[in-house]
Amino acid sequence: MRIKRNGALAAVSTIAALTLVTACGGGDTQTVSGEGSTAQQKAMEHFSQILSDDSDIVLDYTGSGSGDGIKKFIAGDVDFAGSDSALKGDEITQAKERCNGNDPWHLPLVVGPVAIAYNLEGVDNLKLDSAVIAKIFNGKITKWNDPAIAALNPGVQLPGGDIVPVYRSDSSGTTDNFQRFLQNSAPNDWPYEHSKEFAPKNVGSGASKSTGVGDTVKKTPGSITYVEWGFATENDLGVADIDFGAGPVELNAASAGKALDELAFKNPDSKDLVVDTDALFASKAPGAYPLLLTPYSIVCSAGYSDDATSTTLKDAFTKILNDGQTGLEEIGYVPVPQNFKAKLQGTVDALAGSGNA
Repeated sequence: MRIKRNGALAAVSTIAALTLVTACGGGDTQTVSGEGSTAQQKAMEHFSQILSDDSDIVLDYTGSGSGDGIKKFIAGDVDFAGSDSALKGDEITQAKERCNGNDPWHLPLVVGPVAIAYNLEGVDNLKLDSAVIAKIFNGKITKWNDPAIAALNPGVQLPGGDIVPVYRSDSSGTTDNFQRFLQNSAPNDWPYEHSKEFAPKNVGSGASKSTGVGDTVKKTPGSITYVEWGFATENDLGVADIDFGAGPVELNAASAGKALDELAFKNPDSKDLVVDTDALFASKAPGAYPLLLTPYSIVCSAGYSDDATSTTLKDAFTKILNDGQTGLEEIGYVPVPQNFKAKLQGTVDALAGSGNA
């Protein structure tokens, strides 16, 4: 499946306004700003088009990486942060200060599968498991015809060249989730703590942002990376089937959707919708592809400088939940499950203005 490009969408990130132009009403343009995760950038471009086609809201989103997005949100430079992983430690404290003492909330408005994407001439159907993936990315498996890979691919003529792992060189929520996945699914082969920085040293080659790793693998024979599905297909890269414990699973909308049956929130009774990724990544359900990102839009539950900001966020996110999920599969995402849509809408409806949530 190839990704559909729309040049008009890319222009969204060049919009100069970073704050609301006016309050709601009267047909005046309202702008809501966000920055961060490149994993959800294509989805944000899609959402922006939906909003511009059928509302007076302009969504100004810049894909700079989860780490930068969180910094910009904490500094008050944008209305929301895009991040592929939840806030941690000092980030929570700083975000609460930015929100004038109110809690930051996480809203997973889209689901994005992570592909293990590769450039290997003559190999159109590659099968890997979690342990082999871990060994490739920590430098323990360095040749494509390694016996461990060959055992998973009987009858496939694997070349004897070097494997070139490509990782995100910037602070990345995708890296955080990929390493968390390896921690859960291959703990004996991945002895590193998960973080937004790629842990192994002197292994492979780094590239910035999802666009960077996709482009690098496309240009580098023998390379492999972890990247959002849409960026893999856009670059015509091979996408490995992965054995999560119940046989190899092809990445497609059906297998990703089946994994979402296991999706749960860490605090089911909270308005702060942080996904239990450890449980998701540990899933071994037959036919399911649980290597999924649940990118967050991180907002202030209350405490913006004016009520218009939270009002516009509510309007924009409601439109995204009701109309923006259609068409996501065409650009490499999976719509949020119907059973969670009402829960997400409940959090959106609870966003407060300049007071307290």
